[in-house]
Amino acid sequence: MSKIDDRLIKGYQKFRDTVFESDRALYEELASSGQKPHTLMIACSDSRVLPQQILSAGPGDLFVVRNVAAMVPPYERDSGYHGTSAAIEFAVTVLEVDNIVVMGHAGCGGVASVIDHSMPTDSFVHNWMRPLREWLRAHEDFDEQDDAESKRMLERAAVHLSLQNLKSFPFVRERMEAGTLSVIGFIFDIHNGDLSQVRAKQKITLDVESLG
Repeated sequence: MSKIDDRLIKGYQKFRDTVFESDRALYEELASSGQKPHTLMIACSDSRVLPQQILSAGPGDLFVVRNVAAMVPPYERDSGYHGTSAAIEFAVTVLEVDNIVVMGHAGCGGVASVIDHSMPTDSFVHNWMRPLREWLRAHEDFDEQDDAESKRMLERAAVHLSLQNLKSFPFVRERMEAGTLSVIGFIFDIHNGDLSQVRAKQKITLDVESLG
């Protein structure tokens, strides 16, 4: 059996002695009554981006799924393993969340790999990022920007693409059309803590609106 890293043990002990004890009643209520999160959060797995911390969310508030680059794949019905799609389905049809938030971030390595071609073509990451590569090939003028700017814009394009892919899920589209589900895109800037909403105008001329 692998030895547990002392940092993990100390981290848990701190949580148990402080956070859990201060919120014990809330945890007991959630344990007995079940969860009713208001938002499905689809965020990047990046260790520097903590959705609950960024949004000051507590236990029971967010149903969180994290993956490389916060990507939402297109709706597919086959026998493959669709972890993100399963989380979306559960959040929307079982938990009946009010919102779906896709949170990308500045300096995303998954997005950068699409431009830098830094991942082997037989890697899981390369295959996972295929929808964004296809988007990039369909927008040939996109690469005319400088490298830093193109990565910044592609991070926003990734969020927009995920928002569009969410609409390909019938149960998401149905609730959106009924006005009972909001779908929102965010970009978090690790450098300055700024949170912006991604807005798409004509085609994919991307703009953002700071929420600070």
